[in-house]
Amino acid sequence: MSLIKTEKEIDLIRESSRIVAGVFEHLKDHIKEGITTSEIDELVEKYIISKDAYPAFKGYKVNRRVFPSSSCISVNDEVVHGIPGNRKLVNGDVVSVDVGVKKNGYFGDSAYTYKVGEVSSKVSKLLKITEESLYKGIEMAVDGNEVNDISVAIQNYVEGSGYGVVRELVGHGIGKNLHEEPSVPNFYTPNSKQRLFEGMVIAIEPMVNYGTHEVYQDRDGWTIRTKDGEPSAHFEHTVLIKKGKAEILTKS
Repeated sequence: MSLIKTEKEIDLIRESSRIVAGVFEHLKDHIKEGITTSEIDELVEKYIISKDAYPAFKGYKVNRRVFPSSSCISVNDEVVHGIPGNRKLVNGDVVSVDVGVKKNGYFGDSAYTYKVGEVSSKVSKLLKITEESLYKGIEMAVDGNEVNDISVAIQNYVEGSGYGVVRELVGHGIGKNLHEEPSVPNFYTPNSKQRLFEGMVIAIEPMVNYGTHEVYQDRDGWTIRTKDGEPSAHFEHTVLIKKGKAEILTKS
């Protein structure tokens, strides 16, 4: 599969990505104390289906495990891949919502971490730094650079602010498949020398922990948690590589 998309493919990815962006606009007024994570997931699914699209995560398979919901919803020390359920959000929580959309055979993918009511200053700063690190990475997502230019920009900003960058999970290419090459780590690795070319589409998604970068998988086989129980934040955009400046496809 070519890493460089045709104009037609880019338009289809753009359409799916716009629906993803619409999900997050839709959720803004609903993420509040008392709502359950399953109720959030229901809002996500209904919105996507109303746009004649399909929630990409529902039924997604990894090693015979099937993800049961339309979105990944992760609260506080849950980093990513949280399964929606009966948990009610309370004042001071942070909740990461990760959404994928498939329409006309192509995907869009994005994540946003919301504050629930009044959060502590330490958590508020964590979210700020994590979101800013995403844009530091996007600034480097241009024709002629390497994947490592994105990775190093994110890592330097996050670790320079005193936080931990998760190593076990990374960003990815996206298009006709939800996860394609190249892998896009949020930290330097000698293997990430893939050159970026105009027409490539990638999902950049820093996952940043307040404390250690170390994580573990919960017993449900999906949810990833911080090893020290400290909170985590997750922001993601699907971006189109161009000359000079990337185009953010999932920005509302």
